[in-house]
Amino acid sequence: MSFVKQSNANAAATIIGKLQKRNMEGYFCETSAEAVEKALSLMPEGSVISWGGSMSINECGLMNAIKERNYTLIDRMTAQTPQEKREIYAKTVMADYYLMSTNAITMDGELVNIDGFCNRVACLCAGPEHVIIIAGMNKVVKNVQSGIDRIQTKAAPSNTVRLGKNTPCAKTGMCGNCFSPDCICSQTVITRRSGIPGRIKVILVNEDLGY
Repeated sequence: MSFVKQSNANAAATIIGKLQKRNMEGYFCETSAEAVEKALSLMPEGSVISWGGSMSINECGLMNAIKERNYTLIDRMTAQTPQEKREIYAKTVMADYYLMSTNAITMDGELVNIDGFCNRVACLCAGPEHVIIIAGMNKVVKNVQSGIDRIQTKAAPSNTVRLGKNTPCAKTGMCGNCFSPDCICSQTVITRRSGIPGRIKVILVNEDLGY
């Protein structure tokens, strides 16, 4: 194991201890393949599963894995009209498991997320019975402010380019604190604890995943 990998493992152990104090469960996996197996082990077949927009859960292989198993999937991308989007969101709120990543996670176990339409952070806060978060160790930051800085300088600019948004950060690579119609930064949510013990489960992966 490289020195960086070992340092990441040490950091993950610290974060997992902090998560426990915040009523959240933490797990550490060396590889994406291990993370996928861990996530699947937490979700009995037959469960109803939905997810938020996340490069991490795609990159690690979790999306492909759940589509090959006996789960009921609620996919918001199948909606054709605004009314269908509302109906799918209503079903998502009642899902057994909600899959997502986090824009950042602090060494003290806080989750930092910024969203545009906020369906992702809404389901993180309440609704689905369980939330499973896949996060590469590249998402780890010192504190909440560092998490916000990371989102503004890395996550948001990369996502606006990916989504073809017309925002200052898509053009310059840095946050313009804009009010553009294409802005993907509407609400900032800091998750400092889970009101329901064990509802939020964080799987840390010793790889770079997502933005």
